[in-house]
Amino acid sequence: MSSPAERYAAAHDRQRDPSPHLRHFQGQYGFEFDDFQVRACQSVEAGRGVLVAAPTGAGKTLVGEFAVHLALEQGRKCFYTTPIKALSNQKYHDLVARYGEATVGLLTGDNTVNGEAPVVVMTTEVLRNMLYAGSTTLTGLSYVVMDEVHYLADRFRGAVWEEVIINLPESVSVISLSATVSNAEEFGDWLTTVRGDTDVVVEEKRPVPLWQHVMVGSRLYDLFAQSGGERPDGPPERSQRAERVVNPQLTRVARDDFRAPRPGDRRSGRGGRGPRRPRGTYTPGRVEVLERLEAASLLPAIVFVFSRAGCEAAVQQCLSAGVRLTTPEERTEIRALVDERCAGIPDEDLHVLGFHEWSEGLERGIAAHHAGMLPTFKEVVEELFVRGLVRAVFATETLALGINMPARSVVLERLVKWNGETHAEITPGEYTQLTGRAGRRGIDIEGHAVVLWQPAFDPTAVAGLASTRTFPLRSSFRPSYNMAVNLVDRVGRAAAREILESSFAQFQADRAVVGLARQLRRSEEALDGYREAMTCDKGDFAEYAALRQAIRDRENALAREGTAQRRAAASAALEKLRPGDVIRVPAGKFAGLAVVLDAGTPRTGPVGAEGPRPTVLTESRQVRRLSLVDFPMAVEPLTRLRIPRSFNPKVPAARRDLAATLRAKAPDDDGDGRRHHGRRGRSAAADDDELAELRRQLRAHPCHRCPDREDHARWAERWFRLRREADQLQRRVESRTNTVARQFDRVCRVLEDLDYLSGDDVTPSGRRLARLYGELDLLAAECLRTGRWDDLDPAELAASVAALTYESRQPDDAVPPRLPPGRVRDVLGDMVRLWGELDHLETTHRLDFLREPDLGFSYAAWRWASGHRLDVVLREADLAAGDFVRAVRQLLDLLDQVADAASGTPLRETARLAAGALRRGVVAYATLS
Repeated sequence: MSSPAERYAAAHDRQRDPSPHLRHFQGQYGFEFDDFQVRACQSVEAGRGVLVAAPTGAGKTLVGEFAVHLALEQGRKCFYTTPIKALSNQKYHDLVARYGEATVGLLTGDNTVNGEAPVVVMTTEVLRNMLYAGSTTLTGLSYVVMDEVHYLADRFRGAVWEEVIINLPESVSVISLSATVSNAEEFGDWLTTVRGDTDVVVEEKRPVPLWQHVMVGSRLYDLFAQSGGERPDGPPERSQRAERVVNPQLTRVARDDFRAPRPGDRRSGRGGRGPRRPRGTYTPGRVEVLERLEAASLLPAIVFVFSRAGCEAAVQQCLSAGVRLTTPEERTEIRALVDERCAGIPDEDLHVLGFHEWSEGLERGIAAHHAGMLPTFKEVVEELFVRGLVRAVFATETLALGINMPARSVVLERLVKWNGETHAEITPGEYTQLTGRAGRRGIDIEGHAVVLWQPAFDPTAVAGLASTRTFPLRSSFRPSYNMAVNLVDRVGRAAAREILESSFAQFQADRAVVGLARQLRRSEEALDGYREAMTCDKGDFAEYAALRQAIRDRENALAREGTAQRRAAASAALEKLRPGDVIRVPAGKFAGLAVVLDAGTPRTGPVGAEGPRPTVLTESRQVRRLSLVDFPMAVEPLTRLRIPRSFNPKVPAARRDLAATLRAKAPDDDGDGRRHHGRRGRSAAADDDELAELRRQLRAHPCHRCPDREDHARWAERWFRLRREADQLQRRVESRTNTVARQFDRVCRVLEDLDYLSGDDVTPSGRRLARLYGELDLLAAECLRTGRWDDLDPAELAASVAALTYESRQPDDAVPPRLPPGRVRDVLGDMVRLWGELDHLETTHRLDFLREPDLGFSYAAWRWASGHRLDVVLREADLAAGDFVRAVRQLLDLLDQVADAASGTPLRETARLAAGALRRGVVAYATLS
């Protein structure tokens, strides 16, 4: 223990130099830290948490690396978490290069390297699982870096970030690194609430200025007009409120192009000649784009294509055109790296994986990058690009998600992409994320974003995307079944409920409630004023007004009932119609006599939720399909006509002849389609006892005779209208209060119904569920509990478990999936039926967590686990190599969990054998390189 004099001296030193560790850390770098980096590191050294929100490439990861440095200096531990395995691998390599292999570990599910090291890089899910399992690896942990923390907005995986932040021990400092978000202060306030003192450091300035361009034909236009002495397109870090004007030249080109005739366009000007299309106004081809960028010294470039097939086609186009962006010396260097990294791939797989075409593109400085590629191939592309040997990469948007792969230029071929459901325009946040790759810190003095011209191009819309630099962070948190059993097991049900109420989701909901509550208070004050204005000296006018309102409500209800009854009667009458029936259409454009050609019932034609839709021929010779809109009342056949077998409604003469027969043979009626059934009787309101009683009470009320009755009534109507609005606000407030906790209660009730929870106790089945993480956690646990996977061989088990991990990229595909033979077919069918039972149970408890199992990968998993060749499996599954490897890795994750949850049963060994059978060939070598 140090003496009082030594402690005094240390405190004195800290006053003179409050950041000695930071000063030491800075000395290891050959550049000055930016102000935001210094401020954030000082917060970490002072023992506070920190949220750093900064643009891509600004250097926020340096703050995370300082936490690593601090942990090592203090003899403590630091965990560095990332959202994706590829980013974990990359960060692991970076830290090993700085601190050595003995000091740094890696845990991603695919790889376990030196897991007890003082610095461990891991995916966020791994840390979540450690926390729930009470892992001893957490001992000595002082810092957790949460890189790309804005991922908590991801609706599929975002909850993991909040689980970690909430459940980490209080002694751990959390360093959160985020893209620039517009509500960083709100997120920082939540972090302070759940983690203690947290400083928010926001940096909006890019370290490398970004210039915006539009490529029209072979010409590169600046997007923004010149302002003073600035470059025409002005960097985005200028005041966010400053107005940036679209380049008038670009506006003129867009206007002239819009006015120009298109093929088949009949617009014309004087003398029959329309405006000409501006010369050079066309969408440039991919080869032309690279040639133009190379001429302007704007390579290396990332070209975002938003299509895997488009990325591969782009590379082939460039190769076919003879594009070559490398020197002989660079080609030799590329070849050596490719040979080194791919040495472990069996020769028989190289052809299947498209190795030779891929390597030829690399040697020419061109490559694709997308999720369908083999991970090893993607890693080689990334390394060669960072080293400046690959000059052009055609990529999908997945490249923008965290991978350190900056370029001098970024090109966007289109501003529309497939979002999984439809083709939608990219958002400002997505535009910022994509173009943020442009400009390499320490290499480029400026970066360039280039959007390619398209027909009907709108420069103002692009300027809006380029000018909006931030987006709000919204929580996607919700309690899962696995989370519920783990929390209840650790702290009990009541405490678990309180923990979940501290989530960012509830924090944001509560903030919204504050505004709603303020609005509700104002409404209540106005209601008091209205009530005072309608005061009547004859009696209680609020009571009288309530009677008037009750009468209106009853009249409306009776009217709705009458309409529904008439609609039902009309629908029933239409269902009885048959071809040849003559009717009088009572309403609509085709009112009058008509003969039924097709009844439009399930037996004779299409019928939808709107009821039968008969096809008729009118007396004016028109053939039309009618609907209930044309029949506000029931109709009955007036007579019948024989429709000739040869009648063709498309032949005018046939229509004319049948219409003539219709007019000649239709009987007289009274013109309203009811023939002689009498006029419509008394209304329902006239015979309603409840309405009669309300009217009697109204007339007997003392306020009924007040001379100012209608003035009071106007204030009463305002009161009732505002009362309804206030009640809606109250319901909105109640719906947002304790929303997460109420959802947790529903989850717990489902788990109690299935015997996973019993009050505050977790049952043996619940303990198995606690070891199963994933979207279909409860379905996996039910398969274990009910023994559905017992007696399967390893390949059959792999096929069954694959149904819980795989999700087709094209879920609407109508082609039934191919299934393995034998008993596993019945097991897969049982699993789908079991999901149906769970789905019904969820609906009963107002939940919707479990998607239907996807059998699309089961056959491929069975074939691969059975030892079949890669080319056969890929061909039969119609999968890209990268998709296949990723699907197998997800399957391996769950199989390992199943083995853990099935401890003490034969299924444990079967799961391990299945995992071993899958970890071979392309799956085994496509890991950490």
